[in-house]
Parts: sequence; structure tokens; C-alpha cells
Amino acid sequence: MMKPLKQKVSITLDEDIVKKLRVLAEDCDRSLSQYINLVLKAYLQKHDTKIK
Repeated sequence: MMKPLKQKVSITLDEDIVKKLRVLAEDCDRSLSQYINLVLKAYLQKHDTKIK
């Protein structure tokens, strides 16, 4: 199975959200960007949005 292509983006997040995401990512032994990808994919799947 091929890995999905990645795109680099720049976003601005609230500091408190970043702190919480960093802790959760560390707990899962993932980088912050990997964890954000997981969270966003789960959100999109829950909201029945197709991911190519």
C-alpha cells in the first residue's frame, strides 16, 4: 500500500491547543504532525467526508 502524499502547510493554532496536542502526541509516541493527521482523519471519517 502506498503512503499518501504529503503537503506542507502553515497554520496558526491557539497555544493551549498546541500544548494539549503535544502531550497527546507524545503519549502515542508520534510527532505532532502525525498526531494532527490522525485526529483530522478521524474527525473527517466521523463526519462522513471522503478522504482520497
